[in-house]
Amino acid sequence: MTFSTIGVDDVAYPALLREIQSPPSILYTRGTMPNSDLPVVAIVGTRKATRDGRDLAEKAASELARAGLIVVSGLAMGIDASAHRGALKAGGMTLAVLGNGIDVVYPAQNEGLANEILKTNGAIVSEYGPDEPSYKGRFIERNRIISGLSLATVVIEAPEKSGAISTARFAAEQGRSVFVFPSSPSNKNYIGSHELIRDGATLVTETAQILEDLGLKAQSAETKLSKDLNADEYRIIATLKDAGRPLRIDMIIEQTTLEPHVVSNILTTLVLEGVIKESNSGYEISNS
Repeated sequence: MTFSTIGVDDVAYPALLREIQSPPSILYTRGTMPNSDLPVVAIVGTRKATRDGRDLAEKAASELARAGLIVVSGLAMGIDASAHRGALKAGGMTLAVLGNGIDVVYPAQNEGLANEILKTNGAIVSEYGPDEPSYKGRFIERNRIISGLSLATVVIEAPEKSGAISTARFAAEQGRSVFVFPSSPSNKNYIGSHELIRDGATLVTETAQILEDLGLKAQSAETKLSKDLNADEYRIIATLKDAGRPLRIDMIIEQTTLEPHVVSNILTTLVLEGVIKESNSGYEISNS
């Protein structure tokens, strides 16, 4: 298995995470870590989620990813997995933070999801190296990283004793925003969610409210194409326009003559910004 390490004093260390009270001294990573200037939001909730909760998590993650945000969660069953899947379906980037060693995907049922994250320029992160044992308390410690990486934490379907509550508490302590989707007062899977609202978290009913409160707006691809592009970005955009059809990354590399890692990084950024979109056929200019 291939993984990298990032020290807390390294330039590549996530800037927001460095600001928290007890940042990990070392991050073990697999995949592609995003640039620190890209906005990150956490989506968390119960492992024993209802169908409605999972659908909401996937929808919210997709909408936030399409707006250019990176979605981070804990790769657990339930809300976490749905959040990761929603971001992937929207062609966005997602980060999974483990509570165990970087070499083990837990739960094992999410091995396929983890591989999909890695294949789509996402990343898996842990403060624990390979072969380190897993302890129950480490999953709570992991939650400070999820919130610490993020501008805000979004809570969907959190019972009274959900680990998502600890993530929201960490976010509040770190001075980050906490958003909560509510439900019926009789819904036991939302008891913790409603307590967070009573304690000062922001009630939201749609992702547009999250974007508004964070001062972020989803721009159209046409608007973004009018921004100043650097030479490499322009070359890739021009190549896709001239092709008039989706191009796979190997064709883009061949036609632009850019280095593979340069093309990969630019494509990731342009997809997150909504300038281009990715499908099974390759990359093309977005019409949205």
